[in-house]
Amino acid sequence: MSLHEQNCEPCQGGVPPLSAEEQAPLLDQLKDWAAVDGHHLEKEWRFSDFASALAWVNRAGAICEEQGHHADFELGWGRAGVRIWTHKVDGLTQADFVLASKFDHLQAGG
Repeated sequence: MSLHEQNCEPCQGGVPPLSAEEQAPLLDQLKDWAAVDGHHLEKEWRFSDFASALAWVNRAGAICEEQGHHADFELGWGRAGVRIWTHKVDGLTQADFVLASKFDHLQAGG
């Protein structure tokens, strides 16, 4: 099953974040995301105007609510940036890659 078809499993804490070796095959399944210092995922999308970027962020936010896993968003004219990590382990878990993949499958324009 592809990452975007999975659901984010809530982290209960007390588990270590994924190692670089565990992250690599998951990162390979994403489109242009960066794993920054092995701690969090980042990506930026470009849009033709502010309204399109805002609409995309609202759709991405709805996915966060549905999955019970929330990203940090940065919104500006013609762009939306996303940062994802699991706060309970202060690093990356499988759920972070699932959420990133779901964002990759959002239509950028509409």
